[in-house]
Amino acid sequence: MQADTLVEQEDQVDAVAPAAPVQQEEPDDKPAAPQQQEEAPVAKPEAKPEAKPAAKPRAPKSTAKKTRTVELTLTVTGTADGEWQADLVHGTKRVVQGLSISAAAVSKAAKELHEDIAGGIDEVIEAARAQHRTRMEELEAELAKVKAALAELSE
Repeated sequence: MQADTLVEQEDQVDAVAPAAPVQQEEPDDKPAAPQQQEEAPVAKPEAKPEAKPAAKPRAPKSTAKKTRTVELTLTVTGTADGEWQADLVHGTKRVVQGLSISAAAVSKAAKELHEDIAGGIDEVIEAARAQHRTRMEELEAELAKVKAALAELSE
């Protein structure tokens, strides 16, 4: 295994940057044979043709466009009396504060968003309706008493 690794490393080095033979200029009066033997390239052991390991396949790049996200925070608050208000914040900037909205608009928007949201808001709206009906019945009873008292005074 070690020999294969060394051969592969040598092959990789040769593939990256093949070495050019080093040529030194020598004066004509010296014999060239001894120096050439020292600088002669070492014969590489013949490597068997092996299948080179396949490069790791890269995941294809996404062609989807990167979308810029916008952070908007809508806060809807309601009271037991059925009064609703909305606040809208864009990032850190408050766009709308304390905007009065109708209970019907809140209910409709909640139904458009999700059933679970609509269920919770409808409970609050129904409780406000019940409270208003009770108050209306009390006022109607009081009005009937006032009408009766007025009728007695008119006769």
